[in-house]
Amino acid sequence: MGMPAVDELRFVAVSQHDTLAAPLLAELAVEYAGRYGGTEQRVMKWLLEEYPAEDFTPPDGALLVGLLDGIPVTGGGFRRFDDTRAELKRMWTDSEHRQRGYAKAMLAELEREIAARGYRSVYLTTGDRQPEAEALYLSSGYTRLAGPLPAASEGYPIAFEKRLR
Repeated sequence: MGMPAVDELRFVAVSQHDTLAAPLLAELAVEYAGRYGGTEQRVMKWLLEEYPAEDFTPPDGALLVGLLDGIPVTGGGFRRFDDTRAELKRMWTDSEHRQRGYAKAMLAELEREIAARGYRSVYLTTGDRQPEAEALYLSSGYTRLAGPLPAASEGYPIAFEKRLR
């Protein structure tokens, strides 16, 4: 049996405390702790408390999970950055499901949802120890900015933006 195809992904909206989001956020915490330091518990606390959960709910935001046969394999969210831009957050693909196009499919689904909510562009920041993320955004039409925008609260040095329409 071959690997499941990207078109078998089913996207669902969840809250950040949903059981479908839990395994993805837990692995993200492990990954961030390993790449940037700190404990998994501290990183998880930061992931869940950095922004209010309401930021990732309609009408201004969403948190989506991509399911494969009911199993969460990829996820991501967005929140309002300003009147015309959504800010992409928490993009993640389970380590056992990478290199299959699921992150790119998740990104495309988030962009569709962002455009449907009336935003004209997507802004995001990523860390300098995530070359895979940089490659994904560049290959998906994002432009690397000189630095984070002034209103950005995170200290991640690499910022991207993409105009949707």
